[in-house]
Amino acid sequence: FLTTLCKHLHEVMGEFGRLYEQQYSVALFNKVRFDIEGGGGPQAQLLHRKIPLENKSIFSGSLFQYLEENKKWRTRFLFVPDSYIVNYYDNKASHDKGLHPKGTINCAGYKVLTSMEQYLDLISNSLPGVKAKVGSSPFLKCATQFPLILWHPYGRHYYFCVVTEKEQQKWHAVFQDCVRHANDGLSEENKVQTPAFTDAVRLYRQAHGHYGTWDMMCGVPSQILSNLVMEGLLPELRELISPRLKGKMHERQRNWMLISDAVYSLVQRQCQAQYEAVVQRCEAGRPVLEASIRTDMDQIITSKEHVTNKIRAVVLPKAEKLLKVSIQPYISSILDALMEPTSRGFSEVRDVFFRELVDMSKNTLNEGTKETVAEHMEKISMLAFHPVKMQSCYEKVEQLSLEGLQQRFDVSSPSVFVQRAQILMREQMDDAVYTFEQILHQSLESQGTEGLCKTIQRCQDRVIKKFDYDSSTVRKRFFREALLQIFIPYMLKQLSPSCASELPRFQELIFEDFSRFILVENIFEEVVLHSVMKDIMMAVKEAAVQRRHNLYRDSIVLTNSDPNLHLLGENPSIDWAGEYGAPEEADGAEEDGESEESQKRRRMKQVVSMIQVEGSPVLPGESCMEVPGVDGIPEEDGEEEEEEEEDATASQSDKPTETQNGASPAKTQENPLTLTNGSVPKEVEAKPEEQEKEVPSAAESAAENSSSTPSTTEEADNTVQGEDSQPAVVEEEEEHAAEEQLPPPPVDQEVTTASEEVSLPPPPPEEIHAEAAETEQEPASVPESQAEATKDFPPPPPHDDSGFQSPTNEEVEAEEEAAEAPQTAEGHPEVAEASVAMAPETEPKASDSEIEGH
Repeated sequence: FLTTLCKHLHEVMGEFGRLYEQQYSVALFNKVRFDIEGGGGPQAQLLHRKIPLENKSIFSGSLFQYLEENKKWRTRFLFVPDSYIVNYYDNKASHDKGLHPKGTINCAGYKVLTSMEQYLDLISNSLPGVKAKVGSSPFLKCATQFPLILWHPYGRHYYFCVVTEKEQQKWHAVFQDCVRHANDGLSEENKVQTPAFTDAVRLYRQAHGHYGTWDMMCGVPSQILSNLVMEGLLPELRELISPRLKGKMHERQRNWMLISDAVYSLVQRQCQAQYEAVVQRCEAGRPVLEASIRTDMDQIITSKEHVTNKIRAVVLPKAEKLLKVSIQPYISSILDALMEPTSRGFSEVRDVFFRELVDMSKNTLNEGTKETVAEHMEKISMLAFHPVKMQSCYEKVEQLSLEGLQQRFDVSSPSVFVQRAQILMREQMDDAVYTFEQILHQSLESQGTEGLCKTIQRCQDRVIKKFDYDSSTVRKRFFREALLQIFIPYMLKQLSPSCASELPRFQELIFEDFSRFILVENIFEEVVLHSVMKDIMMAVKEAAVQRRHNLYRDSIVLTNSDPNLHLLGENPSIDWAGEYGAPEEADGAEEDGESEESQKRRRMKQVVSMIQVEGSPVLPGESCMEVPGVDGIPEEDGEEEEEEEEDATASQSDKPTETQNGASPAKTQENPLTLTNGSVPKEVEAKPEEQEKEVPSAAESAAENSSSTPSTTEEADNTVQGEDSQPAVVEEEEEHAAEEQLPPPPVDQEVTTASEEVSLPPPPPEEIHAEAAETEQEPASVPESQAEATKDFPPPPPHDDSGFQSPTNEEVEAEEEAAEAPQTAEGHPEVAEASVAMAPETEPKASDSEIEGH
């Protein structure tokens, strides 16, 4: 076993190291040439945040985890920082004290499963000839009916479960975001190591007959190399180990997973060490290579162009024949399959952003102060990194279907394209939010709070117009890259057998001093890429001219249209709470002599609100208690319906009802913050600094903004937000009732409930503008429908079927005038981009970033 492992690892890493050293020299030449000659595409209109999640965390909370060593379910506290590495602790106190976590999970390559059926289907295929019988019990019995399982084809599996479906949905969105972030690929900022690595991995797989997309091209280099080793090693291990596994079916499956995880961990350590050694050797020789490149740049370029012309004369006729027969008939249909779900996803991003700003405008009508704006901007600033709020956007792209491509073009699955589109959507949302922040902050500094709603409206319209332009540019680039990832591997696979024998003779045309920077394999791929690039760009341009899914035409040029805005891009992120919020009092934790690092950890603001467990006395416990069993964990089958009926009755009649724990409630007081069991919620008992940090709940907004009845308030809230079928106030009462069973959180820890995502609407705007005097004397009534609530707010700009803004009449006239006038490459961003993509000397990463992508 060890002999087989070491032999295979040595072969893979030896061949990869040779390829990496070759591609490192080529990547260094392309980087230096790009620095000298320059290049680029259309200029983005939105600003880009440099450090998006500074002093932020994604999520934290408690759930059950299955421990394989003792086969027990125990409570664990999970914390997801800005790195998206999941850390789990024995309890929340261990995290607050700054102790090392019990373990960490790097989610690269994982799948998030929400049912045991999905998991059993995957593990049943792990061993050949070992299939689960009907009715056989698996080795794992979930403690609740809401599991969350992290599955990996080679590594360790992680088993979690929660008590309610709402918790499961939120945790699923968070885990999916961690997987999406880890699978995003290597950093593009490193212009030498990243293309050298991706090209070396791609060429290694092509040498072994794997030309198509690869789902396991994710994570850090050591993980990708480990996946590369395991791809060839796993079949050998199965044949060697499978006959020796004894016991029942589920025991053999469990033992095989433990063996696979142990081998995978060992391979990762070896790959990490050997990869670092290869990189160090290449970096040590970089100064000499770079000096040689700068000295002989002109001669190297001339030699490469000469060899390229020779190879093009041989390859191009074959490539054009293949292109005409097997590629061109499918470009349009594949582009349509990519465009529809992707454009719907970006449209949903636009709509979510628009709804958040409209909601902020409505809530600032009652109290148009900087403090009110700051409270809303604190939530909106992290909108792009809120997995739950962005889930509706991500789901649109998950509908992408490329049926038939697996057989024809060797596409493993659409997940590569889905995750890349989702990452672009998140980037566009954050750029829009950050641009809006900077513009609004500038307006507040110069104008104050006068005409606040109009100011928000102007900033909103300005940002949405820029978003529409940028999203069109981003989508067109994404479509081109996706089509290249589909077609180029297929063309290389078809052309390599006939062209591979002719390529070595072209190496003789290259001077020996330049042979490190000019490789015939790379030139061959560039020729194939440029042969199909013309058809791909023509198809995308035609879709833009036809306004399909509202892609902007190339004649719409907004380059340098707002130069003053880009001056704001150098500003740091705005601390709305610190700049406009009330001053905080001294922290009680400092008096206890707590370390500065622990204080920072506890003060760290969280993007997603904490999950409040409904009626579970076990899960919120701070100690690592054993779960008594499946029967001891409350489930929501029959109890949930009874509680909903009781809560609905309470919201209509405003009479006390029975609490979740069965205790007889006290009389409901007039204070809307009083819970149904007569106790005061934690927001009232909390210290002043906690009250300042927390976002006002729906009930508090109702007490300040309206004197309407609870049922009317709840009805309007549900109509505007449309998030929960259950009234928001009743839901908050349930959460507070459950929260009474939890131990009090630390003073510095920001604890907010899930109800922070639901905000009550303000009084109707028409009553404020038309009858201002009456509004000052008595509160306005809450609107009964969303159309009535937003009647005075301008609707989003006109949409087509995909939901994107159509250009106005003025823009259309400008387009026609621009189309009639001769266009230069400088005033025509798409032509400039096309010239960059078509010319190998101006696009150093044409062969790696366009083919391999992310």
